Amino acid sequence: MRLADIETYYDTVPRAAATVEEVGPFTLFVADPATGWQFYARPRLGGTADLTDDDVRRVLDQQRERGLPPALEWVDEVTPSLLPAVRVVLAESGQEDRLELCPLLALPPGTALTTGPGRTRVLTADDPDLPATVSAVSAGFGERDELRPHDVGRRPELIRAGLLAVVAAYDASGRVVGGGATAPRGTTTELTGIGVVPSARRRGLGSAVTTTLVDAARATGVDLAFLSAGSDAAARVYERLGFERVGTACILATGS
Repeated sequence: MRLADIETYYDTVPRAAATVEEVGPFTLFVADPATGWQFYARPRLGGTADLTDDDVRRVLDQQRERGLPPALEWVDEVTPSLLPAVRVVLAESGQEDRLELCPLLALPPGTALTTGPGRTRVLTADDPDLPATVSAVSAGFGERDELRPHDVGRRPELIRAGLLAVVAAYDASGRVVGGGATAPRGTTTELTGIGVVPSARRRGLGSAVTTTLVDAARATGVDLAFLSAGSDAAARVYERLGFERVGTACILATGS
C-alpha cells in the first residue's frame, strides 16, 4: 500500500528542521541543534543501486566525523539490499543488538476510527500542557511514571507553521500522562512518539491518542497515515484500530 508515498514522506519531513548532505547512495539529515532531536541517514530517494557494506561504513563514519550518533533508517521492502549489508557491518563490531526491525503499518484511506474512552486534546503552539506532554511521552518510553523537565525545542514553531500536531492524553484527574505527535506533509503523515506512562496504561489512552492524531491530520487533507510499531504486540493494538501491515521499518542506532 503506497510504499512510494511513505518513502517520499520520509525524505521530506526532516528537511523542515535539518540540513541535508548526500553521502554516496545515502541522504544524511543533520538536525538543527535547536530542535533537541537527532536525525539519521536514509537511502537516497529514488535510488536503484544495490547498497554494500562499504556504503554503510562510509555513511556511519561520516556521522561520527560530524559528532553525530551513527544512525540509519529505511524500509526493507524498498531497499532490500541494505539489511544484509548492515548486518555485515554490525557483525564486525558485535553490535547486532543495535538493529531494530519494526512492523510498518498504514491506515487505509477512509477507514473510520472510533475514539476510545481516554481524554485527549490537540495542543496549540503556546499550550501550557506542551512541556508536560513531551515529558510524559519521554517517561512512557523510559518505562517510568515520573515526569522530568524536557525541552520542547522547535515544536511551537512547527505547530504554528502547520508542520506538527501534538496530542496530550489525560487521566481521570486531568493530569497529563501521555501523548503523541504527527507531522503532515501533503496527503501523508506519520504518527510518532505515542506513549503513556506505565501507571496509566490499559485504559485506552494510546488508542485515543492515535485516533485524535489521525483526525487532526485528516483535517489538514491527509489521506494516508502510517506508523512504526515497537513490537508485534504493539502492532496488534494498531491492527485492531484498522491499521494494516505494509512493510518493515529498519532502524539502526549504534553506540559509537
